[in-house]
Amino acid sequence: MRTYVRTVLVSLAAVQLTLGVWLTFAPLSFYDNVPTVNWDPPFAEHAFRDFGSASLGLGLVMAAAAIRLERYLVGVALIAYAAFALPHMIFHLGHLHADEAGWSIVLGLAVTLMFVLPVSALPGARRLETRASRVHG
Repeated sequence: MRTYVRTVLVSLAAVQLTLGVWLTFAPLSFYDNVPTVNWDPPFAEHAFRDFGSASLGLGLVMAAAAIRLERYLVGVALIAYAAFALPHMIFHLGHLHADEAGWSIVLGLAVTLMFVLPVSALPGARRLETRASRVHG
């Protein structure tokens, strides 16, 4: 289970760090080149850069949790990710485009996976050692 939890953390960290760098430093490129993003225009540089910066922060927390693999940090990281992913998923599932069925399916699966992955790793996080048990155990 430790391997699964770490794999989820590393995967989510990689996604968020990649998106964070792209959105923070080239937001118009993201808007212009990622299918489905332009379904909800207009482009707002400020909003995209802010979201990119938040993604960088979330990615760093996920990476730290993957490295440390301590119960409390991992739990907080997974819950924080799920707290982001749930409203993100709800919004996108409610704004799919029937005339873009293929991309709607891809987007629906991607945003659902972004919520299901951290939630599915939570039981494994509960089985991890605490920092105190490593220090005193």
